[in-house]
This record gives sequence, structure tokens and C-alpha cells, in this order.
Amino acid sequence: MNETKKIVVTGAAGFVGAAVTERLLAAGHVVVGIDNFNTYYDPALKESRWARLASHANFRGQRIDLADRVLSIAAFDNAEPTHVIHLAAQAGVRYGLENPQAYVDSNLLGFINVLEACRAHRVEHLVFASSSSVYGANRSTPFAENHNADHPMSLYAATKRSNELLAHSYAHLFKMPCTGLRFFTVYGPWGRPDMAPYKFTARILAGQSIDVHHGGNMRRDFTYIDDIVEGVVRVTSHVPVEDESWNAFDPVPDGSGVAPYRIFNIGRGEPVELMDFIRTIEKYTGKKAQLNYIPIQPGEVEGTWCDVSSLERAVGYRPKVSLDEGLAKTIAWFRAHYKIS
Repeated sequence: MNETKKIVVTGAAGFVGAAVTERLLAAGHVVVGIDNFNTYYDPALKESRWARLASHANFRGQRIDLADRVLSIAAFDNAEPTHVIHLAAQAGVRYGLENPQAYVDSNLLGFINVLEACRAHRVEHLVFASSSSVYGANRSTPFAENHNADHPMSLYAATKRSNELLAHSYAHLFKMPCTGLRFFTVYGPWGRPDMAPYKFTARILAGQSIDVHHGGNMRRDFTYIDDIVEGVVRVTSHVPVEDESWNAFDPVPDGSGVAPYRIFNIGRGEPVELMDFIRTIEKYTGKKAQLNYIPIQPGEVEGTWCDVSSLERAVGYRPKVSLDEGLAKTIAWFRAHYKIS
């Protein structure tokens, strides 16, 4: 986006949201950040991210819950955005077992309110966060956008798949350009404390044991935050259009077709064995992990592996940061932020 835009970023106090917002502000855009500061994890981390954003002259922050339709519409009325990057969501797989309503409120009701606000303001492009979790029970790897995504294994995955279908409907009915991004295990400085890179680092540094699921026989396509941000920004300026070659008798499941709508994977493209991941954390903490082996948990999948070829063809996306480099930076940030020598 070469011209200055006015962009709404939802979930701006979150991990990916704050990083994307900082990148947009650095490029000279005006950003209206929206976040409800829920207590799924310590809000102090969100406050720290928010404070960094608030130091920019072009940042406008609004603390509202997108599940509130009236407040959502009012926030968009005040912002008058040209683009929207929707990253707000109730995250986590296992949390859905104890608080399913949180996913309904944030990921379903909140999302429909965003769609309605985007429609009312005729935004040029809505980019929204989906998840690798939508591939669910699929075992054909690497995961590609044309693979089946109709067997979710968690409530979180089901809501993300629902977001994709709702966005397609709006794109078709109202010609509202929408792009969904299926994120693959994002990590890096300022990341979520409920995720493995931070939980493992904290416990290893404290001399506490870490839970290792499924005998360590799990794989994740860990993607460094800078690579994710680069992809999100590139996609935002790449507005989807209808595909005139689309065949209704042989529809392609990746979203291209009768609507200005696309779905892309966004990840590193290199699955990492869990035990190799733990050894890399040990390398940069300088401490040996104490392992507590437990069964795979409900809603979890054994492995993820991202095919990023579609995103590379569309916007030239090429992830650059290796796991070794990314964890070194993440652990250095963790020590500095929490003042651990």
C-alpha cells in the first residue's frame, strides 16, 4: 500500500495484532486499534503492547468488545476505514472445553458484527485471521488450501471455519473483497504466554517440568512473527477479484471463484518435531528440560505442515526466519521483558 490508508486492526493489543499495527504505523498509515482486553491471559502483557502502540501519533485506540453490535458499528463509524484487518478472536484449543460461550461471542458474534460494519462502510478489503486448525482430521500433508477443511477437531477450529464461510457469503452477496489467512503456530517476542514457546521457556528457566504431549511425537510448523506480519501486509494490498474461469461443476475449495474472496495458508512451511523444538529452547536457555509425558489432549492434532505456494505466487511471500534464529530472539526478549538473567 503505497498511499496512506486508514486501517482498522481488531485485536490490536494481541500478539499478531500489535505486531501488524506497529508495521502499518511505521509505514505511515493511520491505524484504529480495537481490543476488549479480555482475561484469557494476563492483560498486563496486552497493556504493554498497547502502550507501545499509543506512542505513535497515527494510532487511535478503542477498548470495546466486538460482540456488542452497537459499540462495534460506532467504532467503525468513527474510524471510517479503507481497510480492515480482523485479528481479534478467542484463541486456544483446550479452552473451548471449559468456556465454549467465549468462542461463540468473540469468534462468531464478533465476526458477524465486523462483516456488517465492513459492508456498511464499503471497505476496500477485509483481511481476517483463520487458522491451520481448520484442517482438523485431515492427514494429507503439507496442508494446502484445496484440502478438505470440514472435519474440525475443536470448537476453535469450527468457529474459524465458520468465519471463512461467512466471509465468502458476504463477498458473494455484497461484492465485498475478503481474504482469510490460515495462520500456522505463530511465535516470537511479545507472544502469547499460553503457547508452547513461552510456557516451555518460563518453566525451563524456573527449573520446573514441562508437559510433553503424545510422547513427544508431535510436529508444528512454527512461524516467526516477522514473517507473518510481512505476509499480512502484502495480502492487505492484494485485493481479490472474481475468477471468471471458475467451474461450478468442479469448484475449487480454496475460495477462488464466484466471489472476490481468497483463502491462503501463511506459515514457515517446515514442520518441526516437538523434541527438536524443546532441544532448541534448551540450547538458548542453557538449561535442561524436565519432561512430563502426558497423552494427546482433546482437540489437538498430531502435526501441522503448511504449503505456502499459493501465497508465494500471489504476493511473493517467502518466510525468512529459521526456528533457531526465531527462538534465539524470542528467548532473549523473554529474559529481558521478565528480567530473568
